[in-house]
Amino acid sequence: MGRYEEFTKFRQDMNKKILEQGTFEIKRFFGIDERAYHAGILDAKTKELMGLAASLVLRCDDCVNYHIVQALDKGATNGELFETFTVSLVVGGSIVIPHLRRAVAFLEEMGERIGASSGAGSKG
Repeated sequence: MGRYEEFTKFRQDMNKKILEQGTFEIKRFFGIDERAYHAGILDAKTKELMGLAASLVLRCDDCVNYHIVQALDKGATNGELFETFTVSLVVGGSIVIPHLRRAVAFLEEMGERIGASSGAGSKG
C-alpha cells in the first residue's frame, strides 16, 4: 500500500471514529472545516491552494497531503502547486524545506497514480 492509500484509509477510519464519538463542538468544527473550502467568491481550487500554503507554513504533513489531493481533484497543475510551494517557503522560511520535500514526494506519487489510472502523465 502506497502513501496515498495509507493516508486516505487512516484519515477516513479516524474521521469516522471521531465523528461517531465526538462532541457537538468537534462535529461542528469538522463541518466548518469542510464548508470553508466550498466555492464562494474564491473558487474551490484557490481555497485548496491557500490551505496547502498554510499547511506547509504550519508544518502539518497530513494537511499538506490532504490539500495536494484536493487541489489536484479541483484541477490544479504542477505549476500552480509549485507556485504555492514558493509562497509557502517565502512565508515560512527554511523550516518549511523538510515538509516541502515530503510534499513533492507525495505529489510525485500522485502523478504516478494519475498516470496509471488515466494513461496520462502528471498534471501541468
